[in-house]
Amino acid sequence: MTAAGTRARVRAELTREIADVARRHLASAGAAALSLRAVARELGMASSAVYRYFPSRDDLLTALILDAYNALGEAAERAEAAVTRDDLRGRWHAACRAAREWAVAHPHEYALLYGSPVPGYAAPEATIAPGTRVGLLLCRVVADGVARGEVTAIADDSDTTLVPGLGDQLGLPPGVAARALQAWSGIYGAISFELFGQTHNAVIEHARFFGGAVDRLADLVGLP
Repeated sequence: MTAAGTRARVRAELTREIADVARRHLASAGAAALSLRAVARELGMASSAVYRYFPSRDDLLTALILDAYNALGEAAERAEAAVTRDDLRGRWHAACRAAREWAVAHPHEYALLYGSPVPGYAAPEATIAPGTRVGLLLCRVVADGVARGEVTAIADDSDTTLVPGLGDQLGLPPGVAARALQAWSGIYGAISFELFGQTHNAVIEHARFFGGAVDRLADLVGLP
């Protein structure tokens, strides 16, 4: 391996170690308390060395957010891809179930994505595409149903509540796009209520409860 290759490998390994320690700090102290100096201390590094990898706390937060969004998206996409293409409802359930299972297994990373905003931090545009992977996957399932004539538009004014052109961006026709977005937000609402404790005194079987919600939301978008 060349000297440049060795340097790149070492940099990648240290970047990964810094991110791993930062994720542990998310679990113990929360995103708002994340500190590059504290991460450096745990690694036995000078804080100035860590700044060469992440120039600021916000850069580190952005890296953690991108990693989490992509891990969540990959989990949902992998599960959905394993289902027969003509089983639209099965694909929908698989993607939603995988998203919930990832969130339950990674509650602090999920909280970084969908919990309280971190004071003073504004997510950059680079987080938008990874952050929409699961939602766009669900829209593709619905779009496949539209293409087959199995999902039909409903004549109402719901789509007038959306940003003009959003339906086209989602690959969905009028009468379908708003319902898909409502279902998308409903799925994350159900996950968040479970993860953040709002249903803990009301629901005793969260997996089954979530499955029922996912099924009702599939009805909403008209999946057969």
